[in-house]
Amino acid sequence: MAAPTAVEKTMTKRTETLLKPVSTTSQAGESFSADSWTGQDCLVDFLEKEVGSDLKSLKNVGDLLEKLREENNVLEEQVLTVSSSVPPKVSAALSAAEEALCSLEDLLQRERLTSNMLHQHLQGAQPWMDNLGQTLNQVDTIERHVKYLRCLQHIEELSAAVQQCLMTSSVWEAIRAVDNMAALDAGLNQSGCSHLKDFLRETLHFWHKIIKDRLASDFEKVLTQLHWPIISPPTQSLTPTANAQEISSQLELLVTQLLALQTSDDLISQGALAPCQGVPSIQPASSATPPSQAPPLCLPIQIMLLPLSRRFRYHFYGNRQTNSLSKPEWYLTQVLMWMGNSSTFMEEKIQPILDRAGATISAMVELCRGLLSLVQEKVASDASRLLYDDVLFCHLVEEVLQFEKELRSNQSYPAALPGLLHLLLEDATLQKWLTVEKKMAVEKMDAMLSAEGAWSSQYKDISDMDELKAPDCAETFMTLLQVITERYRALPCPSAQLKFLGLQRELVDDFRIRLTQVMKEESRCPLGARYCAILNAVNYISTILGDWGDNVFFLQLQQAAVSLGEEVVLGGLGVLEVGRLASLEGSLFEGLLALLDRLKGDMLGRLLEWTMREIADKAKPYGQDRWLSLPPQHDQSTMTLSSSACPMMLCVRDRLLNLHQVLSLSLFQLAWQGLAERLDNVLYQDVILSNHFSEGGAAQLQFDMTRNLFPLFGHYCKRPENFFKHVKEACIVLCLNVGSAILLKNLLKESEDEARDLAGAGDPPPESALNELGVYCLAPCDVLILLNLRASWPGH
Repeated sequence: MAAPTAVEKTMTKRTETLLKPVSTTSQAGESFSADSWTGQDCLVDFLEKEVGSDLKSLKNVGDLLEKLREENNVLEEQVLTVSSSVPPKVSAALSAAEEALCSLEDLLQRERLTSNMLHQHLQGAQPWMDNLGQTLNQVDTIERHVKYLRCLQHIEELSAAVQQCLMTSSVWEAIRAVDNMAALDAGLNQSGCSHLKDFLRETLHFWHKIIKDRLASDFEKVLTQLHWPIISPPTQSLTPTANAQEISSQLELLVTQLLALQTSDDLISQGALAPCQGVPSIQPASSATPPSQAPPLCLPIQIMLLPLSRRFRYHFYGNRQTNSLSKPEWYLTQVLMWMGNSSTFMEEKIQPILDRAGATISAMVELCRGLLSLVQEKVASDASRLLYDDVLFCHLVEEVLQFEKELRSNQSYPAALPGLLHLLLEDATLQKWLTVEKKMAVEKMDAMLSAEGAWSSQYKDISDMDELKAPDCAETFMTLLQVITERYRALPCPSAQLKFLGLQRELVDDFRIRLTQVMKEESRCPLGARYCAILNAVNYISTILGDWGDNVFFLQLQQAAVSLGEEVVLGGLGVLEVGRLASLEGSLFEGLLALLDRLKGDMLGRLLEWTMREIADKAKPYGQDRWLSLPPQHDQSTMTLSSSACPMMLCVRDRLLNLHQVLSLSLFQLAWQGLAERLDNVLYQDVILSNHFSEGGAAQLQFDMTRNLFPLFGHYCKRPENFFKHVKEACIVLCLNVGSAILLKNLLKESEDEARDLAGAGDPPPESALNELGVYCLAPCDVLILLNLRASWPGH
């Protein structure tokens, strides 16, 4: 082979260089290495395509090299052309930036010049501004002085107008001028001119008092002619006087003028000035204020209240004998009498005038409000002095509650207006009321439980009224709770009502504990009258509380307790219990009812257990009877009760009669049903399953049960045998004729074998055959046991 040429050596060297692995230690790392290997692959493919595996084709390498050089030159020219075109654009951008910078410096220079010029101008104009400001302030001061003087002049003009109108007896014009003063006073309410406002208020009060005193004097004279105040009940209608028409006209004129003066009177009252001498204050002097501030009394009613107010203060203040802390009913009854005696006069004389004047007020309600202000002040004063005397405090509360009741019912006083009950809601007074209520209730509980007839019913001789057979102590206790409810029912505050409800629940739980203690003492003789009376008491209280849970008043309290989150009532309840109360699914008495029901269940269970112990002792001879040897009886008409069953039957009869006499109807229903269930179990276990029966024995057993035992319970239900399912069905099985018994026995055995072998799934169950015989309660295995107790099988 010829030696390689220089070109071949050069190509071989470049090929080795290209095929040499590239170092991966550069910063590009693995990515660069991958690109290098890709380039090598391309080069190898290129050489493989152009040269191939034939070494003779290497003569074309020169042409290939020349071609590559030409392509390389073309690429270099393109790169140089692109790189030479970039600098002109960059140069243009730099030139534009320099021009913008120059423009910006020029603008900043102009701004500095303009700012300096403006500052110099402001400095030069400042003295002018100062002079102008002083001038404007002087103008404003002069303008305010002018307005002040004009307002003062207007007040003087109104004052002079009032004086002139009074001199000429132009009362209506004087009233209008006073109303204008009142409007001006209202307009100056936000003004800072305190001296002007004081002068205007004093002027307004001065003329208002003069006009009011003149009208009040004339009004009182007219009222005197009409025999006001009416202290005693009018026995007959007054004979009209000759000038009755003139008096009526004067009355209407004066009432209308006083109503027109109402605006300025209200303004003076709101201004905290002292009310006219002798007019009773609207609000009582105590800290217990009604929930909503009522508007002031109208002027005619204020004047009409003057003589009544003087009488009230004369008799029920100071050292008068009628001012007695132990007799609050004296002044409360007196005020109610004044209201009743004055109602006709107010409705016939005053109310028509108010209606014609367009006043939307009730004359009678206004009079009641005025009299109530006197009573409120008196009650608040007496209540604070009686906090340490339980007896007198209780008496005051009772009288206040009675007064409130008569006020709302007899006098038709609106429920939206406060009466006296809010006075009892002060913290000290309310807490004292709760304390005394609890103390009195506990004392009464002690007395009622220790009374001689505590455990006897006062209606025991009246069967129609003695269905619950509640003992006297339980009925007295629930009456006590009902009285407490009636006392706090009318309170205007749900929170206070809930406090009393919490007290009632506490008293019920206390009474339950006392009943439990007495029950434990009597538990040695559950059949005794006292034990049954305690059971009746528990049932009676539970029944009443259940009814209360559905009462509208207590449902409203329930909603109030949930909305207020009252801890006294909801304390200890979880989220679910509170949710049930909110949805009215539960009751505020649920906890107490659960405790009472548990006590009732325990007592009833102990009573039945004691009764069944006695009956079971009487039933032992019956269970030991010779059931296997009794001959068959072909005629049941000649059959008689087993002699061994007589003591048991008599005991059952006597106990049923006794329980019927001493227990309430609902309790007796539970008692005889529980007794029947227990007796059914005892007879089934101790008599039937403990013996073998001949045909005669089975017939005798069925006769004893169906003709003697079941009728004892037939007085209390239509089908007593349904409460003796085990005994009834056992008698059916034992009294089957022989053929039916054999078939049934074989069916049950086959069913038992098939069930054991898990076969015969398609056959009808044995229960269907038992159901056809009237057996529903006993299981097939139990029936098979009973069939094995039969002695009358063929071949035996």
